[in-house]
Amino acid sequence: MKKIALIGSTGSIGTQTLNVVRRHSDKFKIVSLSAGTNEKAFTAQVKEFNPSVATFGGKVGDFCNFKNTQFFFGENSFTNAIIEEADIVVVALVGFKGLIAVLDAINKGKNVALANKESLVVGGEIVMKLAKEKGVKILPIDSEHSAIWQALNFDFTTPFNKIILTASGGAFRDYSKSQLENATSKQALKHPNWLMGAKITIDCATLVNKGFEVIEAKWLYNTFFDKIDVVIHRESIVHSMVELKDRGIIAQMSYPSMELPIALALSYPQRIESNIESINFAKLQSLTFALPDNEKFPCLNLVIESGKKGGCYPAVVNGANEELVKLFLKDKIKFTDIYKGLCSALESFNGNTEVSLENLKLSDDYARRHIRNIFGE
Repeated sequence: MKKIALIGSTGSIGTQTLNVVRRHSDKFKIVSLSAGTNEKAFTAQVKEFNPSVATFGGKVGDFCNFKNTQFFFGENSFTNAIIEEADIVVVALVGFKGLIAVLDAINKGKNVALANKESLVVGGEIVMKLAKEKGVKILPIDSEHSAIWQALNFDFTTPFNKIILTASGGAFRDYSKSQLENATSKQALKHPNWLMGAKITIDCATLVNKGFEVIEAKWLYNTFFDKIDVVIHRESIVHSMVELKDRGIIAQMSYPSMELPIALALSYPQRIESNIESINFAKLQSLTFALPDNEKFPCLNLVIESGKKGGCYPAVVNGANEELVKLFLKDKIKFTDIYKGLCSALESFNGNTEVSLENLKLSDDYARRHIRNIFGE
């Protein structure tokens, strides 16, 4: 029985993780839960899974009916859910705070099932170094990185020529450049293939998400940016590919579902049954691949360039993007303002390249203030 600490339990990845646990209750047990502000959903989860520890980022609620659960409250209380009893910590938080959770879990000697992109985008150098020192495994939940992990036979040290990350293209893949000027958040949230949280769905529409995945790949697989390619694959059947030394390419394929990479991260090194339908290749009309349109979606290269600069630049682009997405979801800025805001934040940054948790926090704070200042928030 593998014991799980779930950080970010009421979000999209968190709720799907609980679906996997329900189907395989003989294999997994939830020992701690952590959520942000969705009290109704969180209360139902605590009642169902009866964890030893539960943390809630919102106001102190009425949880007195749960006698077997110890509660912690406050915005940063999630670290209290990373308990000794846990065998693995699922980090499904959105945003910079996920880095704090990952570092805490590693320092406590826990393997991490990672669904938080920002941890490696912002702090990849720190995270991977610490994980190596502590002998801790980072198990990717992201569908693309899970695909690469599988293609490498679960061995991050397997030699390869190239990583090929696939991208659906997001909600605006068929929009013209002029149409993007008036694209709304409501339209952006209609992802053609995946059901995900609001923030990551917007990041898919801008292709910021794919830029983040390129930076993640650099750290996860200890590689160089020129060994990572991005292709648009509209069908989301091939979740990513690896070209090996002999030019053979191995791809991982399935219908779009986050429950496969979640289940794999939890069950590793075994595989378990999933609820995903088998692919009927006879019914697949086509599998298409194309280069990204960098003129329509300039955020992709901008994010990758921040990764190449290194240092605290990725922290700046990440912090700025989080604030810009919040504004776009409130319809306070245009879709194309996201790129303009990212450019502004990066161009005005002082270029501090020394990577430390303190400097990453300062860079993140700077980027957020910069975006709020230029857009009047």
